[in-house]
Amino acid sequence: MLTLIVPGLIWTRQALADLTYDLPLPAFATLLGRGRLRHRPPLSTSMALAEICRLEAPLSAAALRRLALHEHPGNDEWLCLDPVRLRFEQRSLIVDDPQRLELTSDEANALAVSLAPTFAALGQLEVISPHAWNLRLSAAAPAFQDLPEAVGRAAALLPLDAAHAAWRHAISEAQMLLHAHPVNQAREAAGRPLVNSLWPWGGGRLPEFDNSATTSVHDALWSNDPVAQGIARLLQIDGTALPAGFSSAVARRPLALHPALEHPARTGDATIWREQLARLEADWLVPALGALRSGRLGALRVLAPGDLASAELQVSRRDLWKFWRKPRALSELMPK
Repeated sequence: MLTLIVPGLIWTRQALADLTYDLPLPAFATLLGRGRLRHRPPLSTSMALAEICRLEAPLSAAALRRLALHEHPGNDEWLCLDPVRLRFEQRSLIVDDPQRLELTSDEANALAVSLAPTFAALGQLEVISPHAWNLRLSAAAPAFQDLPEAVGRAAALLPLDAAHAAWRHAISEAQMLLHAHPVNQAREAAGRPLVNSLWPWGGGRLPEFDNSATTSVHDALWSNDPVAQGIARLLQIDGTALPAGFSSAVARRPLALHPALEHPARTGDATIWREQLARLEADWLVPALGALRSGRLGALRVLAPGDLASAELQVSRRDLWKFWRKPRALSELMPK
């Protein structure tokens, strides 16, 4: 079985109709018509991964990505503390995509050395990749908004409660230090985006998982996300980067996280979203439908998490025999 998680696929019903009315999607329409579509409540990508992989939610992103990128996190409490750029747009402070910073290892290490004392009372700061910083917590931390769910949206202020007081103070100090840091001065002179804040999220310990007692539904997890790669290591299955398209010869039961529609959906970039949907059709759904028909793929599951609602489509080879079921429009992903 191929399970495909596609964040950003869900818009309002009318928006889906308007965006796809002239877009040829024969494979998707056939799968929607022959398969079993279930409308679900809103779901985040992290929650979808946890559900499919039978892990407790919310996921401990910091511990998982340390497992993938660095070394085993042990039984310590960890928190992601990632460098970000907050930018003003129409009187709102927007969280920019951290990857657009294109930080180098030298820049990240220089910034982290300067910032570590600011967070010393809260934990030990370490750089596991230029864009992924972790804090080994001295004590349990309060809840924070997940960075992947905040990107492209207005930044929410930290709650004004006692539990977040030390974090508000530390992040405020970090912002002042970053403003005058030589790394940022050099980036500004070169016309590059500045690192002007840090974003705490994804705290907790590494999830417990008894691989000997539970057989994974999937034998591979395809994703460029280090949190997902950490899940693959935890489950002891093949964890590789997302391939350009689906090939049934690579794995028998792959789980793939396909994020290309998420950013254009959040920013309202209809042109890019349509381009990425057409690529999803050509590179994934057309070969998956062919593999279903030939018997090289036993079943296909498409899970579309979203803020408004979520949708789950399941298609087996037997479903394809139901020729009387007509193709359905993509707008059917949203309930009426």
